[in-house]
Amino acid sequence: MKYPLVTAALLACATPLGAHPHIFVDTGLEVIVDAEGRLTHLRITWAYDEFYSLLVTEDRGLDPDYDGVLTQAEVASLNGFDMQWIEGFNGDTVLLEGGEEVALSGPQDVETRFADGRIITSHLRAVEDPAPAADGLVIKPYDPTYYTAYEVTQKVTIQGSDTCRARVKMSDMNADLRALQQDLSALDANTDPSDVGLPEIGEALANEVVITCDAS
Repeated sequence: MKYPLVTAALLACATPLGAHPHIFVDTGLEVIVDAEGRLTHLRITWAYDEFYSLLVTEDRGLDPDYDGVLTQAEVASLNGFDMQWIEGFNGDTVLLEGGEEVALSGPQDVETRFADGRIITSHLRAVEDPAPAADGLVIKPYDPTYYTAYEVTQKVTIQGSDTCRARVKMSDMNADLRALQQDLSALDANTDPSDVGLPEIGEALANEVVITCDAS
């Protein structure tokens, strides 16, 4: 995830954290399909872990009474905090057609809520023309550096089609990946994994959402 507040907030409280990942995000997807069976939009939901949510609210001076409840105005002030993407950032979401990446728009129609001590945001992304057939598409939410760990634990739904369905495929956790995870977690929180020769493993650990559609 690439926006300024993440780095600022985590550096302020880096000492108790392991190196990677720093942020845990439960992810949900709404796959929007048109009458011709083409995928036109994705609505992506990110539910941030409680600790990161606390860092964000404290950094912004929200919830001063520490009761875990935000006013409507406080929630409104959070809207879009995670949408300040740097140029070229793909939103930690990759859409694949036959192994080739399909371009997505920047975030639109951003919404934010706060529940059970967690910030939950959603945003809409349009599929750039020409919209691909939904059947066989793969959606992968991940941060290549594994600084942020995304896991598809929220709902995955299909909107606009009764013939399409989504299946969540977990990553293949082989011995090499487990060893790399242990190496990452052992690093000092301020150490960049690339500085000690560790590769980016976010894609290898990513969940895959596979769309399949029955012939009409």
